[in-house]
Amino acid sequence: MHSLASTLNETIQRENPHVYEMLSDIAKLIYFPKEGILSQSAEAKAKAKKYNATIGIALENGQPMHLKVIQDNLSAYQPKDIYEYAPPAGKPELRAAWRKKMIEEQPSLANHTFSNPIVTNALTHGLSIVSDLFADSGDSVIIPDKNWENYELTFSIRRGAEMVYYPLYNDEMKFNAAALRDAILAQKDKGKAIVVLNFPNNPTGYTPGPEEGKQIIAALKEGAEAGINIVAVTDDAYFGLFFEDSMHESLFAGLCDVHPRILPVKVDGATKEDYVWGFRVGFITYASPSSDLLSALEQKTMGIIRATLSSGSHPSQTFVLQAITAPEYKAQKQEKFDIMKGRANRTKEVLDSSKYDDVWTYYPFNSGYFMCLKLKTVEAETLRQHLLEQYGVGTIALGQTDLRIAFSCIEEENIADLFELVYSGVKDLENALTK
Repeated sequence: MHSLASTLNETIQRENPHVYEMLSDIAKLIYFPKEGILSQSAEAKAKAKKYNATIGIALENGQPMHLKVIQDNLSAYQPKDIYEYAPPAGKPELRAAWRKKMIEEQPSLANHTFSNPIVTNALTHGLSIVSDLFADSGDSVIIPDKNWENYELTFSIRRGAEMVYYPLYNDEMKFNAAALRDAILAQKDKGKAIVVLNFPNNPTGYTPGPEEGKQIIAALKEGAEAGINIVAVTDDAYFGLFFEDSMHESLFAGLCDVHPRILPVKVDGATKEDYVWGFRVGFITYASPSSDLLSALEQKTMGIIRATLSSGSHPSQTFVLQAITAPEYKAQKQEKFDIMKGRANRTKEVLDSSKYDDVWTYYPFNSGYFMCLKLKTVEAETLRQHLLEQYGVGTIALGQTDLRIAFSCIEEENIADLFELVYSGVKDLENALTK
């Protein structure tokens, strides 16, 4: 084991032995090189005033070399802000700006100690980092039965973890905190669990209310008190898109300092929040009372980044930084929020008309991009294919009964027509079955 890895491990073990026990085998071995190309290049950047012949970029007239056909389309930006490598942890100004944004949007975070957000290549990469750092073969990853399918690839296929499912909704169609608690407590013999909390939920568009949020935190705390080390991951991809009286803060804030056996990890990003899906700019943030522990986790995270993609896209980071620090940012964000809320409200209005009660119900939704129908008379995959072939309507089939619909990409005035076509598709299949 490299001495840098050993030093980081000793720091983590000293500051919180429970967090050390959460680390995967690769996490215990990983470190960020203090010596080598990156560190020598950083030193040269500060001190090599005459010639800097260290890092693998090309310079011309004191600026990063570039092609005019590219720069002409990016003339609003200085070459230094788009062509050079971004640091492995991300552009420092962007990290600081995102941290400031987090506290503004979640005021209770100001009372807690948490790391500077580290830039990831969007949220999938952030979750992959979580998987690499904390998941070993046989470890349990707890997610609801209605979930984003990529969790299985990220945690189970890549790292060999075992997926543990619990029902998202209880009999009152609220968040099933009791089932979550039972799923956590069932890991007592393993002594470890990775719990992924994704709100607004993909695929249902559901965010728990404040009281449900307290129940979730209590469930994790009960598991910790039973001796289970818990990596509590908040997948906040759709953060901020809360249209009703749900929680309006991430559970990350509520989980800070709850118990030494709970490590809160926030994965979020500009991709969905700021409608820049193709920019691939996300963040990963850790919470702990110990700044030394946070520093060690940051170093290990940077080691994973260095070993995989080296660093994220500099232009994308520059674009996002300029956006979230612009004076017009909040007003423009509110404008898009209002459009999204209008689409969600119109969807609920159409579904609540009772016109379609004979063929489907819908799962509670109050936030995000999506909602899910629960079909009563036909199978979801059969309907999905029929809608695509006969009506040119694209939806997502999930299991036997659930059909996910992204109201986010449908203009408000077209939502009623969309559901009318889905209803027609159901009726077509019903009629075919009776012939």
